[in-house]
Amino acid sequence: MLSTHLMIGEILRPQGIRGEVKVRPITTDPERFRALDHVFMKRGEAYIERGISVGRIEPDAVYITLDGVSDRNAAETLRGEFIYIDREHAVQLPEDANFICDLIGCEGSDTSGRRFGKMTDVLQPGANDVYVFNGPLGEVLVPALKSVVIEVNVEEKRIVFDAKRLDEVAVFNED
Repeated sequence: MLSTHLMIGEILRPQGIRGEVKVRPITTDPERFRALDHVFMKRGEAYIERGISVGRIEPDAVYITLDGVSDRNAAETLRGEFIYIDREHAVQLPEDANFICDLIGCEGSDTSGRRFGKMTDVLQPGANDVYVFNGPLGEVLVPALKSVVIEVNVEEKRIVFDAKRLDEVAVFNED
């Protein structure tokens, strides 16, 4: 089952004395914060809606004020918290794309039946993403190429790769 909310930022610290906080965006497009009038914060298993206003946006930081946070002391209590958006307000991805949080935890295997374990990370070095799996073969790094990836089913938490092509491009780091 897919999560109902997607993480889009982490509160790093207070900014100034009026309750503004500095947020590290966990999204490829920090400008998307401008379109938001609310976000969610997790409390136990519940997501609590909070209104926001966006101050300024930099490439590696977004400065926001959350409703009900009007001074530095209140902002300080939010340090290290994560900010979420519900899927209804998430950006629309192209048909063949997935949110990284939906890929994490998927079981990897290839067309010959080899199992790679669970995906633990997605590296984004530039040209294409690299999937990181940990399992019976140790750490396996797989470039996310259309010629390698046969099937991605995030609902069933499964990714299948072409065995022949995988042997040409994957990196196997056995422990």
